[in-house]
Amino acid sequence: MAVPVVYRDTRLDCGYRVDFVVESEVILEIKAVERLTAVHQAQVLTYLKLLNLKRALLINFNVSVLKDGLKSLLR
Repeated sequence: MAVPVVYRDTRLDCGYRVDFVVESEVILEIKAVERLTAVHQAQVLTYLKLLNLKRALLINFNVSVLKDGLKSLLR
């Protein structure tokens, strides 16, 4: 999903791209990285703020047990 960014009087129609938004309530951000870092969390928190949502789920599929790759975020 494209997320527009507005700064002062300038609008960028596709400033960011969110992987999934479920029922206009929850962001799902999918990764396949060695480990989730603070940068990944900051990215999702930015999406939450821009879309004015409260919940997100950051999922890393590059783990042997999926529950080890889940991170729930709230704004």
